[in-house]
Amino acid sequence: MREHISLASYALEAEARAAGYVHVCGVDEAGAGPLMGPVYAAAVILPEGCAIDGLDDSKMLSERKREALFDLICERAVAYSVADVDAREIDEIDILNARMKAMQLAIDGLTTKADFALIDGNRDHGTRYAVSTPHRTVIGGDGVSMSIAAASILAKVSRDRYVTEVLDREYPQYQFAKHKGYGTKLHYAMLDEYGPCPCHRKTFLKKWEAGKP
Repeated sequence: MREHISLASYALEAEARAAGYVHVCGVDEAGAGPLMGPVYAAAVILPEGCAIDGLDDSKMLSERKREALFDLICERAVAYSVADVDAREIDEIDILNARMKAMQLAIDGLTTKADFALIDGNRDHGTRYAVSTPHRTVIGGDGVSMSIAAASILAKVSRDRYVTEVLDREYPQYQFAKHKGYGTKLHYAMLDEYGPCPCHRKTFLKKWEAGKP
């Protein structure tokens, strides 16, 4: 198997700085797809020209590598922030609005105020919430921008830790630590056996509900 080579660089951040912005953050979210738990977002401002070896889209990295990079990012960042929106609110406002809210909350939580944001993906607003900081959306941004890649790791690791260290212990029967809340065969089997718990997203269970005898 060929070794994966990261293409993430500081080019987009440098472009924004050349346009006159000073504090450029990368923003990404994690946990939009699972059937339970919060959606998380992170915002990261890296120092100008920062290079962190192995930094890449969190989905391309092993859990061990993400954990190691998490501490390195926190250590090297000018500022970083993590925010989340819980399952109850996801059901209330829908997942797109929840993602947008979490991302703006993460930006707002930075101790150094960001004047520009690089947002992973192609969406910057829902029907009720939007990213209000001046920004640019970047499709596949977590694979090309250092700061978005850093944000993707902080969001993913933070959510995984919450699922395994809090929700898995609170509701051990669902084995959340094994599947992180995604719609796996095991997760659906546990839903069939125990039904949903308070941290499940009811709006994500409609197909499962419809398929019940």
